[in-house]
Amino acid sequence: MTQRRTQSHRVPRQRAIIDRRRLTSVVNRRVDENGEAARPHVLVELKAALGRGHAELEQRLKDKPSAGHEITLGYSFLTDQLIRVIYDYVIEHAFPVANRTTAERLAVLAVGGYGRAEMAPQSDVDIAFITPMKRSPWCEQVIEAMLYLLWDLGLKVGHSSRTIGDTMRMAKEDLTIRTALLESRLIWGDAPLYEELRQRFWAEVVRGNEQQFHSAKLEERNARHKRMGDSRYVVEPNVKEGKGGLRDLQTLYWIGKFMHRVETAADLVDVGLFSKNEYRSFRRAEGFLLAVRCHMHSITGRAEDRLTFDLQRQVAEAMNFADRPGKSAVERFMQYYFLQAKRVGNLTGVFLSQLDAKLARKRVGSGFFAGWSSKPRKLKGYCIEAGRISAPGDTWFADDPVRLIEIFQIAEAEGVEVHPATMRQANRDARLIDRAIKSSPRANALFLDLLGGRRDPESALRWMNEAGVFGRFVPDFGRVNAQMQFDMYHHYTVDEHTIRAIGLLNQIERGLLEADHPRATRQIHKISSRRALYVAVLLHDIGKGRGGDHSVIGAEIAHKLCPRFGLDEKETKLVAWLILQHLLMSSTAQKRDLTDPKTIEDFVTEVKSVERLRNLAILTAVDIRAVGPGTWNSWKGQLLGELYDAAQERLRLGHKRTGRAQRVAARKGAVSEILGEKAYLTEQVGDLLADAYWIAEPEDIIAKNLIQYEEARRIEEHLSIHCEVDEERGATLVSVIAGDHPGLFYRIAGGIHLAGANIIDARIHTAMNGYAIDNFLVQDSHNGPFREASQIARLEKTIRDALLAQVELVPKLAARPLPHSRAKAFAVAPTVNFDNKASNHFTVIEVTARDRPALLNRLAHALYRCNLIVQSAHVTAYGASAADTFYVTDLTRSKVTQPERLAEIEAVLLEAASDERQLELERA
Repeated sequence: MTQRRTQSHRVPRQRAIIDRRRLTSVVNRRVDENGEAARPHVLVELKAALGRGHAELEQRLKDKPSAGHEITLGYSFLTDQLIRVIYDYVIEHAFPVANRTTAERLAVLAVGGYGRAEMAPQSDVDIAFITPMKRSPWCEQVIEAMLYLLWDLGLKVGHSSRTIGDTMRMAKEDLTIRTALLESRLIWGDAPLYEELRQRFWAEVVRGNEQQFHSAKLEERNARHKRMGDSRYVVEPNVKEGKGGLRDLQTLYWIGKFMHRVETAADLVDVGLFSKNEYRSFRRAEGFLLAVRCHMHSITGRAEDRLTFDLQRQVAEAMNFADRPGKSAVERFMQYYFLQAKRVGNLTGVFLSQLDAKLARKRVGSGFFAGWSSKPRKLKGYCIEAGRISAPGDTWFADDPVRLIEIFQIAEAEGVEVHPATMRQANRDARLIDRAIKSSPRANALFLDLLGGRRDPESALRWMNEAGVFGRFVPDFGRVNAQMQFDMYHHYTVDEHTIRAIGLLNQIERGLLEADHPRATRQIHKISSRRALYVAVLLHDIGKGRGGDHSVIGAEIAHKLCPRFGLDEKETKLVAWLILQHLLMSSTAQKRDLTDPKTIEDFVTEVKSVERLRNLAILTAVDIRAVGPGTWNSWKGQLLGELYDAAQERLRLGHKRTGRAQRVAARKGAVSEILGEKAYLTEQVGDLLADAYWIAEPEDIIAKNLIQYEEARRIEEHLSIHCEVDEERGATLVSVIAGDHPGLFYRIAGGIHLAGANIIDARIHTAMNGYAIDNFLVQDSHNGPFREASQIARLEKTIRDALLAQVELVPKLAARPLPHSRAKAFAVAPTVNFDNKASNHFTVIEVTARDRPALLNRLAHALYRCNLIVQSAHVTAYGASAADTFYVTDLTRSKVTQPERLAEIEAVLLEAASDERQLELERA
């Protein structure tokens, strides 16, 4: 609780926002003119004043888009003055009392963010009405009249009405009330009453409970971080509640105020919790975050605190960020945002370490164990105590700057944390890392030991990054520090993604992720150079944000950095190749038909060796998984595993193991074993199916297809739809057997989409008797299989309705919303690529477009209109966009090669995938 009413003296040109004396005069005039009927006329004047104040502050925000403190203070000042005018109007004209009794005393307090005088345009007005004892009828009338006026002004009011005694009792019981009161201030009313409340609060609620409040607020902060994603580098951060956001700064102030009774954040310097530079850093981060929040409220017209993709572009423009070569305005804005969030993290560490030191001195100085402390352990000159390593003196790093790398390497090797005070020291001295330190063999050897640490290199590298040492020692990494990737696929900034990928690599090596990555867990112990793999993971995205292909740029950087790190020529070549091709395996597995021998041949031609294959497979796995929660799933694991096994076999034997006829015969034998007593179906039904079917489909799915076909013929069902959960592939298998006819594929796809399912893979076959056997793998919106009986029934019904023309597909599909509500924030221009070299028998068409329900259906319909036969389809989603790959032939079962024919197909596909076509269908 504070003695000051407001920081109004810091608000420039106050009367341009609101002139309270003039407004009071106008209100009094309206009362004189209208008597008891004055309220609506007074309300008109109050609304006009509020509107003028908001307009003035909106213009100030445009003129000074980074002035977060000034704008939020301005909104608080505007609200203060309005409440004062309303209070005076109510007690003087609505409910005047000549001689008020002791019970007829009332103080109006600002609490919460309003109490701190940090109001954004759409913030709630949090106020508390305080009375000395049980409320008198007059107090109740005044409070009610004030609230109704505030509500009629359209303000969102959070309010409480309590006696001093009730307030003390509830503050002791409730942390939220305690915190709200901590930053409360008197707006208007009975000042002695407020002073009594303030004195009792410090005496009864605060005194003796400082450490309990400290612990409770930190627990509350940790729970909030966990709820918000537990990283300050999520690409759609919550500016208020997220890690590194405003609430973290406020928590420091609350703790400091409760424990040291500071009136302002500036007072934290006087009590030794911040240096002057750190306080300036605090103000700079706070001012920027407040400005961002003001712009978000202004743009959306609501109390929006999540900086979503669609808002990021608008806020960047409002705050005058501009495009630069290789980096858009929104990416520059978000990089600056994340640097401020990092600064908040650093300040939090400094603050808490200083507080811990003060509390420790108090604990040691009193009680039974006074004078006793645990003995620190010495290691290479460092002090290790209570699980923390610290520098022994203030000039430790200045005396030998290589120690700036050494301390993090020792922390990782010993399994201890770096003491926050030493982090503060490292941050200060990071500038000592010059060209000589960067080229020092000792420093680079220590860095490699840290990177490939056996305990927890992820945490140590994150500390090193937080201290500013990582970016100084590896300047190329410093360039991607806080670099966001403006898409809906990546969840983290480039530096955070990279550090997480290194942590995942360490977990795979330790066998902690064997269930999800069995091959990688086995193969990582067979690679020739583990340090080369760790360096490849470190550098795989280091070329981002520079314009051009980040894989090519990254490979060039690797040729420069690897020798500096101490890698030999062979290791350097491996790292550079891995970075250059780090997207090859995921792209091949997800966008190509892995049953087509040409796919494997092309992949193996580039990979060349089992050693490269092992390294690439592990790098691919950690890269995908480090993108964010849910990006790795069993389907991707299945695809990558199939590609790995096929490529490994080809590399080991140097040629195809068997010819086409032998492969088909072997597949039939395996299917017969699965079928058991129904093995006769392999010949009876299998002879109706071409060799391409036997090669393309997995053995377990073939067995299911044959049984389904036999049952359909037995009951004379001309349309058979079978759905079942496929746990191994993390999807639901949908098999449709029907008489083949043009348009069958796009109709099935439309029916699947209508049920709310997403197709991730599709294979289309026609038997010699004219029946089509089509297999689809589908998932729900959470990338999991359809499991519930009701979901399966809906899936079967919508497919049947679509095939029997019992539902109008086009309008129903067009009406379905985008899978990502914020996808419209991204410009996704559709593209079409043809590849006649990727397969010996098919033309491969890859369409990239905005991801939306029924995209596959619309593209499949376009291919049908172009008289093309689809053999297989493969779908990969990347946030707002999707890549749909089709293996097709013309009606003569030949590739499509004529340039004019390809141009015609491209035009039809681009039109089908366009946003304009989507709008047409939605309007229709």
